[in-house]
Amino acid sequence: MKAADFNSLFEKVITKYHEIDDVAQSFENPYKTGTLEFLLYRKNWIDTVQWHYEDIIRIPTINPDEALTLKRKIDASNQDRTDMVEHIDSYFLKKHDDVIVKDSAKINSESPAWAIDRLSILALKIYHMHEEAMRESASEAHQKACQNKLNILLAQRKDLLTAIDDLLTDISNGDKYMKVYKQMKMYNDDELNPMLYKK
Repeated sequence: MKAADFNSLFEKVITKYHEIDDVAQSFENPYKTGTLEFLLYRKNWIDTVQWHYEDIIRIPTINPDEALTLKRKIDASNQDRTDMVEHIDSYFLKKHDDVIVKDSAKINSESPAWAIDRLSILALKIYHMHEEAMRESASEAHQKACQNKLNILLAQRKDLLTAIDDLLTDISNGDKYMKVYKQMKMYNDDELNPMLYKK
């Protein structure tokens, strides 16, 4: 798969979510467990649901109890998101396990999965910015401003697609190597968050 394929899959997920457009809707992954497609589909679904969690929690009149419950869901979603990134990187590590790394090889500032994570979020930004640019109830000035932002997002996506493809090619050729650091989140851990272990 190329980066453009990753993006097409993300667009498929986002479209599927918006058929119902409800954070509580059921989730079904159409791809086979263990495949890259399975991981990417799950990853973008988490991102899409969390995007809408973040919208809901900003409603000015939200009930404080509901907001707290939603904050807990956002925390859990962040953990799921990070876990999925690590699963995707594990996939690429295994895929390139037999690559002979050149002596001149360099490490990249981010792993393939974290670059793909940015692509997933970018797909959501593009979808919703396009909605705003086309929103008939908005002013012409609003639509124009959103179209200008959308153009920038589309250019950003083009560059990111190229960067991801280049990175994966460099890794497969041994010109770059992967070194993955597990995300050591502390706020969810009973043994690391002082607000939790002091109680």
